[in-house]
Amino acid sequence: MEFSSSSTPLFLLLSVLPLLYFLYLRHDPKKQPRAHGLKSYPVVGTLPHFTKNKDRFLEFTAEIMKRSPTHTMSFKALGLTGGVITANPANVEYTLKTNFGNYPKGELAVSMLEDFLGHGIFNSDGEQWLWQRKAASYEFNKRSLRNFVVDTVRSEDVQSMLERFAFDNICRLVFDEDPACLAEDSVASPHIAEFMRACNDAQNAILARFNSPIKSLWRVKRLFNIEPERRLREALATIHGYTDRIIRERRERGEDGLACGDDFLSRFAAGDRHSDESLHDVITNLVLAGRETTASALTWFFWLVSGRPDVEGKILREIRAVRRGSSSNGVTSGAAFSLHELRDMHYLHAAITESMRLYPPVSLDTYVCKKEDFLPDGTFVGKGWQVTYCAYAMARVEDIWGADCEEFRPERWLDEAGVFRPESSFKYPVFHGGPRMCLGKEIAYIQMKSIVSCVFERFTLRYTGGEGHPGLITSLALRMEGGLPMQVLLTNRGQAVSC
Repeated sequence: MEFSSSSTPLFLLLSVLPLLYFLYLRHDPKKQPRAHGLKSYPVVGTLPHFTKNKDRFLEFTAEIMKRSPTHTMSFKALGLTGGVITANPANVEYTLKTNFGNYPKGELAVSMLEDFLGHGIFNSDGEQWLWQRKAASYEFNKRSLRNFVVDTVRSEDVQSMLERFAFDNICRLVFDEDPACLAEDSVASPHIAEFMRACNDAQNAILARFNSPIKSLWRVKRLFNIEPERRLREALATIHGYTDRIIRERRERGEDGLACGDDFLSRFAAGDRHSDESLHDVITNLVLAGRETTASALTWFFWLVSGRPDVEGKILREIRAVRRGSSSNGVTSGAAFSLHELRDMHYLHAAITESMRLYPPVSLDTYVCKKEDFLPDGTFVGKGWQVTYCAYAMARVEDIWGADCEEFRPERWLDEAGVFRPESSFKYPVFHGGPRMCLGKEIAYIQMKSIVSCVFERFTLRYTGGEGHPGLITSLALRMEGGLPMQVLLTNRGQAVSC
């Protein structure tokens, strides 16, 4: 066969690339990526599999984790960042706690989120993260804040859309302003609608950055103002304008000598300890976390329970028992539940926990390896590699949760006396674990138990979205494709209404 002079460079390139790939892996079997059932192609490795399954990434990942002997896989393509995905509790504990210092958020992730979240608590490392953690921990542990959460939940219409509810709720908690997203369009401010749209646009653009196999491509798109970076720029202008107004008004309130509120912003803004920029980061980080995670958790919870009248019945019996136990004033329904009453609802706590096990709001969490390492199961992690634990996959591994792992069974969280029994945060990393353990865990449960108890005391729910499993949307929180169409039945009248 003869080659023309124009085809010779191509021939040489094709000949050299496999050799480069072979040399790149240094022929060290301990450092070979472990695909676990996936065909690994020359140069590109397992990248074609990830590209093919990008629209069903969680299901794809769970399939691999279940068949992997260690419930872990690693991958590396020439020129791209290597990575490890794990559903192994020992690996999760190692990265989140035992060797915490070697697995920060990393410059790559921080840079992709910086223009949206700044250097807030969810997007920082080292000392910058530590001072925010200490400050937030102090505020989260105050009983006055937990009571404020209960009061905030009371004032909302729990029959309305969960995402709008969660947004209203978290805005009141963070800066004590009600966006009125649950109100009629004529009542809600158009600025609020713009702010909500901007948050959604920003999240979608950030997700596109993370989903791109070329992690620096977003910088080029931003430079030339190409979608979705153009939309992100517009969204950030709206978000910053809104939060800057809130901060300015809160500063003016303090200068006028008005009393400090119980919301987060008032607590952080007291005195001159924090700059306007750091307060902006506090707002955006907490609003994002509170809005997305609560809405996601409740969406999947109501969907699961709508198909399990036995579970709903147990929740309702517990709610009524709590009512009877605190009815000395003659009130048996309608009043909001206190913190003490909510804490007595062990079965409801177990049902919400079980729902989040199967559908964790944060289904994936990623960190970066600072220096070469081996995980407890022997998986090699290269310097700069991304290490991701998949909570969604962990829920579907029999070695972790037993043969009934994919069944919605709240009883797995209760002891013989019916008291809630927690599991290791590394077996159940829904609220993360180690030094980055979620500070808002208790507040999240208060919110969700308040909402669910108020709904089930009055209504029963039935899913009307048809047969089959709803689609999964992997955003910054796990969302349900097509929303949550439900039929709401008034339990005391039997009257059906649409919601």
